[in-house]
Amino acid sequence: MIDRRRFLQGIAAAAVTPSITSACTEKVAGNRLIPDANRILDLPEGFGYTIVSRAGDPMSDGLLVPTRHDGMAAFPADDGTIRLVCNHELTPDWPEVRPFHERWPGLPESMKSRFYDRGGDVTPGAGGTTTTVYNPETRTTERQFLSLGGTEYNCAGGATPWGSWLSCEECFEYAGNIRYFDRAARRDRKHGYVFEVSAYSDELVEAVPIKAMGRFEHEACAVHEPTGIIYMTEDRHYGLFYRYIPDVPGKLIEGGLLQALVIRDRPSSQTHNWSTTPDIPLNKSFATEWVNVGNPDPEDNNLRLTGAKLGAATFARGEGLCEAGDRYAFTCTNGGRAQLGQVFTYKPSPFEGTAAEQKEPGELMLIAESDRDSLLQNADNLVMAPWGDLLLCEDTPGHCGLVGIRPDGSQYALADNVYSNSELAGACFSPDGSILFLNIQNPGVTLAITGPWPTPG
Repeated sequence: MIDRRRFLQGIAAAAVTPSITSACTEKVAGNRLIPDANRILDLPEGFGYTIVSRAGDPMSDGLLVPTRHDGMAAFPADDGTIRLVCNHELTPDWPEVRPFHERWPGLPESMKSRFYDRGGDVTPGAGGTTTTVYNPETRTTERQFLSLGGTEYNCAGGATPWGSWLSCEECFEYAGNIRYFDRAARRDRKHGYVFEVSAYSDELVEAVPIKAMGRFEHEACAVHEPTGIIYMTEDRHYGLFYRYIPDVPGKLIEGGLLQALVIRDRPSSQTHNWSTTPDIPLNKSFATEWVNVGNPDPEDNNLRLTGAKLGAATFARGEGLCEAGDRYAFTCTNGGRAQLGQVFTYKPSPFEGTAAEQKEPGELMLIAESDRDSLLQNADNLVMAPWGDLLLCEDTPGHCGLVGIRPDGSQYALADNVYSNSELAGACFSPDGSILFLNIQNPGVTLAITGPWPTPG
């Protein structure tokens, strides 16, 4: 039986021509992927990786590196190191590696008090973030520590231009007694929020939910730097695309307005394209509006339902989100007729967040939709590469890869995890663009990938 991924890689390689890509891009996209002797990740010829973080290893604060590495961002430090802030998508009493594992009773109160949910000191929230200080010159990890604790299912998020990471809980949970894996557990607080973590803190931060940003199954965030507006995706089959307009740009905790995207003249539009006749054709621009969704901190998981009734468009599991030139690209993992994923872009209005945007609205466009013959399937996290392509992490039932999409829409394989069924996540570049950091969620590892990257532009 022909392996679908290997076969399609051959097609993609044969399709590369100088009229589409530079010779340097061909080095990445035109070569087949080389099987990894260490059985971790296949890469093109001339590329390699070092391991930055591995679940179960001891950290500088005496805790263990938790598993299920997910969304991540890289921040520059004055001493030349890179500070990686990484989410860990864990729930209370997860049977895999947790940061404190069996050590919770012995942790100092000064650390426990900064956890968001201590779970009655029986099953504290195991999700959160780690911060890793990586030296690109020596290719070594200098320090690593827990930087956010007591949260749950921290999936994706987004970096801010003021030097912090927005860590998103992809859950909607109530306080009370629960059971996980046939064991009793407890939550002391509600979950489903965004938390802000300074990339430059050298210790565990106090976990404070930004409730005005909404309580729902958050996935990813991206900041519109000219206005300070935050865009957000929701990982539900009929989720919304949100924006948060802060009262004070850069100070999200001080409150703001939560809204959802509406396709103008098409209220409550479903963008899934699950029917035989697509409602949203490829490469067609749709004018947008925004609607207030009301109480951002509801008792019931109904923000998406409220928004849809008010005219908001719904999306099939909105996931990864990133800035992409003059617009923002986001993925919908189950969108499309084959339910194998879509990629949308949103172009903000020149008057984003003001009354004047009604005259010159933002624009929504579907730029990719996968079928069973597509190289890219079930796209999740994504990042814009320094040379202008989108790089997308797959989250498929089988093995997952890292797939590039060029501006002309053609695709190529950049990396492939054929050694487990784990999704890839957290793709982000070092500040100078020379290193691609990437997570393999299970068993939990962060890689620093280097090689002959294409020339920007």
